[in-house]
Amino acid sequence: MSATLPLSGGYVATTYRTCPRTGLQFEAQAERLMIVNAVVAVVALLVGGLLAIGVVLTRWPAVHWLAPDTFYMVLTAHGIDMLIFWIIFFEVAVLYFCSSTLLRCRIATPKIAWAAFALMLIGAVMNNVAVFQGGSSVMMTSYVPMMAAPSFYAGLILFAVGALIACFVFFGTLVVAKREKTYEGSVPLVTFGAIVAAIIAVFTIVSGAIILIPTFLQSIGLVKEVDPLIYRTIWWAFGHSSQQINVAAHISIWYAVAAIAFGAKPMSERVSRGAFLLYILFLQLASAHHLLADPGMSTGWKVVNTSYFMYFAVLASMIHGLTIPGAMEVAQRQKGYTRGLFEWLRKAPWGNPVFSSVALSIVGFGFLGGISGVMMGTEQLNMLIHNTIYVPGHFHATVVIGTTLTFMGMTYFLIPALFKREMIWPQLAKLQPYLFGLSMYFFTLVMMGAGTLGVSRRHWDMAFQGAALAYEWPGAAYLMMGLVGISGVAAITGGGLYIAITVGSLLFGKKLDAGKPSSVGTPVPRAAPSVAVQSYGSAGFAAPGTFVIAMLFLVAFVLYYFINWKYLGQLWGLS
Repeated sequence: MSATLPLSGGYVATTYRTCPRTGLQFEAQAERLMIVNAVVAVVALLVGGLLAIGVVLTRWPAVHWLAPDTFYMVLTAHGIDMLIFWIIFFEVAVLYFCSSTLLRCRIATPKIAWAAFALMLIGAVMNNVAVFQGGSSVMMTSYVPMMAAPSFYAGLILFAVGALIACFVFFGTLVVAKREKTYEGSVPLVTFGAIVAAIIAVFTIVSGAIILIPTFLQSIGLVKEVDPLIYRTIWWAFGHSSQQINVAAHISIWYAVAAIAFGAKPMSERVSRGAFLLYILFLQLASAHHLLADPGMSTGWKVVNTSYFMYFAVLASMIHGLTIPGAMEVAQRQKGYTRGLFEWLRKAPWGNPVFSSVALSIVGFGFLGGISGVMMGTEQLNMLIHNTIYVPGHFHATVVIGTTLTFMGMTYFLIPALFKREMIWPQLAKLQPYLFGLSMYFFTLVMMGAGTLGVSRRHWDMAFQGAALAYEWPGAAYLMMGLVGISGVAAITGGGLYIAITVGSLLFGKKLDAGKPSSVGTPVPRAAPSVAVQSYGSAGFAAPGTFVIAMLFLVAFVLYYFINWKYLGQLWGLS
């Protein structure tokens, strides 16, 4: 299939195809790399989803399914498969899409890209095997001096090296596109967001290596000990920043879906790009909010990192939360949906799972993940919910509702465009984002409710049965944890439906026209069907409905913030 036509600069062309449905152009090697990374990501999601059944049915007090040792093993594997392997494999596919496909160029160093994929796959399998062997139930944080098997750390290191190489392949592809002049002007905003995600990824992976390599050496006896305070500090530079890769990546997809579903252009490219840059400057520093209860850190360091620095990062997310729905509203109003504040929203394609997934993701990420995250970043309020089940409630709102639901929506777009298959069960595909997303809304709310009542996270038995000093939880705590179990099972069902639809479509979906192959790539045309994804724009503020929604968010934020100060005042009476 590959051709031998030399391009400018002496490069050799590969085979390109233009999707007849979207106008997107896929280069052969990049296409295969996107497919394998996306497929392995879904396999990791399947494994993590099956493990989630054991987690929720054990934390559900009336069921309390797994034995303690099995529960901690399952919880460790669930966290790593979901938070690391599923998301990063998919993000690598997104990086190749945002570089090779959106910029219409060949991928740089495909052999090295395949080596990166191999390292990631070997590392993921090695880490899972270590956990399932039963000697590495150390949770995702794997705090020292609690030690896992050497293969646990080696697997993570191999995976991280592979992901780091994939980031450099992405950067190399940007150089190829620039050198071969496959686009005009600046890179599209979606690609710009992917660049930000990759820059954060490099910082994140290097931080992980700095601390995981000495820990690996300790596990094999070459290093006597790793200082626990240094471990926690550097690990959270890795652990927190990994979520910020997700944020930059899924917000890039939000912009892409706004273009795909509405033909929407950014309200202000400069503002959106500036918001992405704020992530690079401040999100890593905000990782301090994971250490607010740590006695080894100074108060001054905590205050600076979780106030000024974190608020700049939050400002970036609030900008995106205003400009993306605003761009959708402007595009809808230009189509004639101008009655009242919200006709544009009522007439949105709610039956299209690509859009509905992203719409649910934006609202859940902002109202549930964003507000709770800012609250947790306040040192005094953090004492209320530190190490309670509120914390996983918060990050399920950010990682699952924010990132996973967005990736699900993008998959529905890629199945016909990238995999060249027609979607099976289209009616179930329309239902799936609502079943998964709304179940997750409820799941995160009741988890945070239980955490506010003090229910601990990660613990096999909230009742501490058989303890010398038993603790009597209020009935509301047991009710909340029961609702966690019910809504968790519903969300797992929604996730299982996504996997069934996507895998079934790849195996049994009708084959679609792939488009004519060509030995020469074409530069980004200004009139392609996908031009909105690949172009640049600026619109004045003409989105009153979005402004009202933003004000509702602000009111919800202020109310919730001061309600938590009231909770704190009841705990810490001064009289």
